[in-house]
Amino acid sequence: MTSQLVQSVDWLTIAPPVLTAAVALAVLVADLFLPPERKQVLGWTAIGGLTAALALLVPLRAGDRSTFCLTPDTRVTACSYTADHFTLVVQLLVLGGALLTALLSLDETRERLPAGEYWFLLLSSAAGAALLPASRDLATLVVALEVASLPAFALVGLKRGDRRSGEAALKFFLSSVTATAVTLLGASFVYAATGTLHLTEIAQRLDDVPGQLQTLAEAGVALTLVGFAFKTAAVPFHFWVPDTYVGAPLPVAAYLSVVGKAVGFTGLILVTVVAFPSYADVWGPALAVLAALTMTAGNVAALRQSSTRAWSAVRLLAWSSVAQAGYLLVPIAAAAYSSDDQIGATVAYALMYAVVNLGAFAVVVLVARVRPRNRIEDHRGLYAASPAAALALAFFLLNLAGLPPGIIGLFAKVTVFSAAVDAGLGWLAVVMALNVVIALYYYLRWTALLFRTPEGAPEAAPGEAPTAAPEGTGKGSAALHRPSAPVTLAIALTAAAGAVLSGYPQFALRFATTSLF
Repeated sequence: MTSQLVQSVDWLTIAPPVLTAAVALAVLVADLFLPPERKQVLGWTAIGGLTAALALLVPLRAGDRSTFCLTPDTRVTACSYTADHFTLVVQLLVLGGALLTALLSLDETRERLPAGEYWFLLLSSAAGAALLPASRDLATLVVALEVASLPAFALVGLKRGDRRSGEAALKFFLSSVTATAVTLLGASFVYAATGTLHLTEIAQRLDDVPGQLQTLAEAGVALTLVGFAFKTAAVPFHFWVPDTYVGAPLPVAAYLSVVGKAVGFTGLILVTVVAFPSYADVWGPALAVLAALTMTAGNVAALRQSSTRAWSAVRLLAWSSVAQAGYLLVPIAAAAYSSDDQIGATVAYALMYAVVNLGAFAVVVLVARVRPRNRIEDHRGLYAASPAAALALAFFLLNLAGLPPGIIGLFAKVTVFSAAVDAGLGWLAVVMALNVVIALYYYLRWTALLFRTPEGAPEAAPGEAPTAAPEGTGKGSAALHRPSAPVTLAIALTAAAGAVLSGYPQFALRFATTSLF
């Protein structure tokens, strides 16, 4: 009997990424006809499209729909697109992150960045990121990965005439292209050894690979994992992160820190837990070691950043994101050692991290409108100028540190720690505990700086207009007291989400105890 590909498409199932892509094309076309003074309409169109895409997740909440399925004799065996609970949670994270990024970007596109190109690239990347968690074959997975990544290169380098932006885009591009090449090579080896691209069928056939193809299959599994390690910024593939974040426009850095990271980890989860469970004895120890190295390297580098007066807020958040990637790797590694579903801990932690990290970036964007050098010292005395912004940033930083009142940050770290202990990875749990203590120093130092007595106005850099100290007077203070509405809304939304999750952590942590596949 021969298999056939069913051509009918469940349009509701694929609606979120399709709508996002359609709005991206509409924005690109509209940009050709709108006069410069009306370009802001494109931003609000993008925000409306992302909001509608999020709304389309509601009718899919049952998590039981699939399309593009391979069927012998009308009995479904493998599908290329599946909207299960895992898919919907990651799509919520991705589209929500893109929406908050869009709010942070409205002022940037009005003043500094080309609006049409920016909104098209952001929506295109978000469409690919929303497609990836639903991908259930290697071809769709790689295509979604590249649709999410390629527009991001251009977004990083979109600050025309800025040398750092061009350098950041080049580093990001070269590292990502290398990762893609390695991933494609690994996928081709896996296909040669198994004869299929569907993840569930790969899992079945890897158990019975002919002896002469065993080495090919092992090489394919290893290369695929290495490719996704690049995407997740795991050590030693993390070198591009700090310079990329510093050179990119601030909203793009925020987007990469959350949505870009979600893309890498989602792909890693799919290939390890769904496609390669029979090789858990290979990828389990490898990911455990990567997790330990990544969280340690990120925290130590962030600690070094905090030793100078001119330390950069964005660079610190970049190294912090590397450390957080190490924590996110822990439950994936634990899944190789335990029959329990450990992946939920990664999803719960990712939800917490997405909310508070985007919130921290939103406050940095607010301060950067007055002090564009983005130094941590520029946040000194923020409470005197804008108490709400200072309290919000303190709340976000305490969540990242895992300290009260950031209850959701504490619970998420405990959940990840428990996943390591339950899987018998006691040494990894100890390494994680030590790294959490190390991270307290730079998170708390930044938090304390917000409430210190403001100093006089910092010296302006060459060619930079002088700015006032963040006290109750001066241009800088007025700007902080009257921030733009979109940035204020982004801070309010993330702070409200963090407060709700801290008051009701079960909303996120239930994913840690519920099977996601």
